[in-house]
Amino acid sequence: MKKIELITLDHSCKIGDDCPTIEPNIKEDCIFFSEGKAIGFFLRSLPPRAASLADLADYELRSKNVPKNGTRRATTEGWDEEKQKYKYSKEVVQHSTIIGAVIPKPHMRRPYPSMSSVHGVRSARPFIKAMLLLAKESEKIIADILPEQHQRQAELFEQVPDKWKFGNLFTSSISNFNISAGFHRDTGNIPETVNVIITKRRNSHGGNLHIPDYGATIDQCDRSILVYPAWRNVHGVTPIIPTQKDGYRNSLVFYPLKAFMNLS
Repeated sequence: MKKIELITLDHSCKIGDDCPTIEPNIKEDCIFFSEGKAIGFFLRSLPPRAASLADLADYELRSKNVPKNGTRRATTEGWDEEKQKYKYSKEVVQHSTIIGAVIPKPHMRRPYPSMSSVHGVRSARPFIKAMLLLAKESEKIIADILPEQHQRQAELFEQVPDKWKFGNLFTSSISNFNISAGFHRDTGNIPETVNVIITKRRNSHGGNLHIPDYGATIDQCDRSILVYPAWRNVHGVTPIIPTQKDGYRNSLVFYPLKAFMNLS
């Protein structure tokens, strides 16, 4: 597998900014290194079992079986030189679903940690089961490619009570449908851990992860997996442009929240 040494670059991207359209420059299987240490990797194709679970989770998420928080928004297709204004596509449905452990949210009258309310929805059980199995398959892939990272994350998770775990290396999961996240940093994650991002897409362009610190844009193709320490750098998702009416890009994400360490 190709080894890519990530070199820090100057940039002007700030947290909260939208991520612009940038063509991917990382398109093949690789391991990411920083200062000689392996910190993540990218695979264009999931192993067969993980791929089948990702397909099932994606199917269930797009059905009416799973509760979602959603909106509709127009997406830009670029600048129209003749009319001197932006061209917009038709409204695009965007939604997300969180499962696993959820941090306290006092502003929502829930000043205590809990499991996502989706777990109480009977019709969502196939989705949750598929995602849990997919999380565990992702852990096997991490153990195979980055054994030291897997061991370190497992050791850190000894401080997380079993009831707050989603799999063995994560506390939570979010699935984002057609959402291009602006520049952000996952400061709520446990340091020295990695996130998993599995991508499902059809008839769409864009929706690739960009890490401006390294000038890296990863080609998140269908059934790909990206393992990366999301707490480490500012990152964002390039605009998602459906090329047909049924076009979409969905990310199945697993992450470890530090709020659940040493929590009863």
